[in-house]
Amino acid sequence: MLLTAKLLLTFVTLGYSAIPSFFDFNDSHATNPSWTGHARWHVVWQVSSYDYIALMALYLIWTAGTDVVWLWVPALLATFAYAGFWTAFLTRNIYGGVLQDEVNGVPEFHYNIFGWKFSVDANVSLFTPISIITLIALWMVARLNGAV
Repeated sequence: MLLTAKLLLTFVTLGYSAIPSFFDFNDSHATNPSWTGHARWHVVWQVSSYDYIALMALYLIWTAGTDVVWLWVPALLATFAYAGFWTAFLTRNIYGGVLQDEVNGVPEFHYNIFGWKFSVDANVSLFTPISIITLIALWMVARLNGAV
């Protein structure tokens, strides 16, 4: 169970760091000509900060050995990173946020499940399952630490 928890934590850590870096350091965000320079600056700051935090989390995951108490830090960091996404998602009407930019935005994901066709925002498509995996990893860390 310890190895599984470490692998899941690695996966979700890369999910809040590598995935946003891949999607955001391009014309859809960081170099989007329709964004103000200050908005581009904020996205680079946020994404690079998550990358550095993820490096610390990965270090803790893989140097903890069998001392599972250290796994709380990367588990909670991932939980907080995804909670931030869902906070932005749920409060977007308050601050005028949108899930995707009409110019240079990341396109929606299109699904066809048993003939039922629908589209879902790319972020929601990616962060829904990874948020569930994060909660599973958090539960595993709690179990390994005897908290549940």
